[in-house]
Amino acid sequence: MDLVDSKFIGLVSSRLQKFKRVKADLYNFRCPLCGDSQKHKNKARGYFYQVKTNTNYKCHNCGASLSFNNFLKQIDPVLHKQYTMEKFKDGYSSISGVGNFVVDEPKFDFKKPVFKKNINLPKASEVPIAKEYLEKRKIDPAKFYFANKFQEWTNTQKKTFDTIRRDESRIIIPMYDTERNLIGFQGRSLGPNSVKYITIMINDEGPKIYGLDSIRRDAPVFVTEGPFDSTFISNSIAMCGADADVRRWGIDDPIWVYDNEPRNNEIVKRISDTINRGEKVVIWPSNIQQKDINDMVLAGHNVMSIVENNIYSNLEANVQLNTWKRI
Repeated sequence: MDLVDSKFIGLVSSRLQKFKRVKADLYNFRCPLCGDSQKHKNKARGYFYQVKTNTNYKCHNCGASLSFNNFLKQIDPVLHKQYTMEKFKDGYSSISGVGNFVVDEPKFDFKKPVFKKNINLPKASEVPIAKEYLEKRKIDPAKFYFANKFQEWTNTQKKTFDTIRRDESRIIIPMYDTERNLIGFQGRSLGPNSVKYITIMINDEGPKIYGLDSIRRDAPVFVTEGPFDSTFISNSIAMCGADADVRRWGIDDPIWVYDNEPRNNEIVKRISDTINRGEKVVIWPSNIQQKDINDMVLAGHNVMSIVENNIYSNLEANVQLNTWKRI
């Protein structure tokens, strides 16, 4: 399979329910276009597969049949733009005869960005459906916003969706820079049949990091995998995409807090890479069964205490990692 396609399948996979690799060049997950089976939540009938040099998508529930390029365009327009840029950079086009990928030549506009400091939306704490959803998870709804029509509102912040269809409500997770300029946001779905998170960057050069505006940089900063998880950890930020070099943003002493998934090879590799960079990580003790911080809180654990007592680095971190990944 084409390396660019493989890379972007990996990037979009976290937003696809029941995603798994079946074998080389074949991936299976619940169809995000139709929601897949409404009766059987474990059924997954969407597939990425390869035909010659092309990566395609097929759903055996609704019959959708798309190129991977068009699939990304529908599911995540922002990620699709990154994908088209990378394809174009690597010389994929109908002219070159490599694959069936067709993309318009990118147009560059170097106008100075104008950032907004305020979000013209109600707080999630003011909307019953959003408030109930977050409070059930013990998350403070006052930290987030609510968009009744996510795609429509997103287009008022940055033209993203060329056509609006099947618009839906989402919780808005704002991302600010150190001067509290709004540089992006995530939309978190409330229902089970949608792509969980959609990330929109107003400033394409900005970091996909939640919480940069509210941390102390003269103390250790915890780095979690998701914004909701970070609300339970003092002086923390959250990655809203792939791991970033947080030291670029004035964080000299990061402590990485990954999900508690010892059988997830990707997470194990990320922890190992972090240790090899000489940075600190949290290795969860064996008595913790829950996958993420939010679930741990709901199970009654004192997460902050657990985190503070399980920070490792260098050789000790590798020893703990080897023990943890066998759990």
